[in-house]
Amino acid sequence: MDKNMLWNMEQRVKITMENLEKNNMEAYFVKDEEEMMDKVKEIVTEGETVAVGGSMTLFETGIIDYLRNGKFNFLDRYKKDLTSDEIKEIFRKSFFADSYFVSTNALTQNGELYNVDGNGNRVAAMLYGPDKVIVIAGINKIVKDVDAAIKRNREISAPTNAKRLNKLTPCTKIGQCMDCKSSYRICNEYTLIRRQGSKGRIKVIIVGKELGY
Repeated sequence: MDKNMLWNMEQRVKITMENLEKNNMEAYFVKDEEEMMDKVKEIVTEGETVAVGGSMTLFETGIIDYLRNGKFNFLDRYKKDLTSDEIKEIFRKSFFADSYFVSTNALTQNGELYNVDGNGNRVAAMLYGPDKVIVIAGINKIVKDVDAAIKRNREISAPTNAKRLNKLTPCTKIGQCMDCKSSYRICNEYTLIRRQGSKGRIKVIIVGKELGY
């Protein structure tokens, strides 16, 4: 990365982290997946019950494979051949997890987490339930404010995730949200976490590279 772009990125990360801390969320910056994994090992203890929300970032960073290493009670929503009822049960049990891993659709420089869900299990667990919520986000998720977060979701997160999931929605045809009424729509539950009531429950790990959608 060009040194001037690196400086710019560092300033945005610094402001974001300061505001996350003001909002009762712990904030960490790591340069890559190796440093990220070291931080995760500090936060999460072997033997814990762990679960995850839907996220490409968790696959890209190796978190899913790490949780499958047999040292955790992993409520694995991605396990092969699960029935819809079994997946629903995993979603419900996730509220009792010691640690819950997610990414975020956008992270504002004001220290806020903006997310849009299809059925709400991910954002519901972020809001309440698991003792620890570990948010892993690439620097591409950092935006100026809520308006920019909404725009990012409409132009990047929503259409790209809909395409990944092979949804027959207008956004998969034109590449941006049309606020459709399709039965395949994945944008249903909108949440903004401005502040965490339980200090330190949410822990945000910002990775110094682009990750996920």
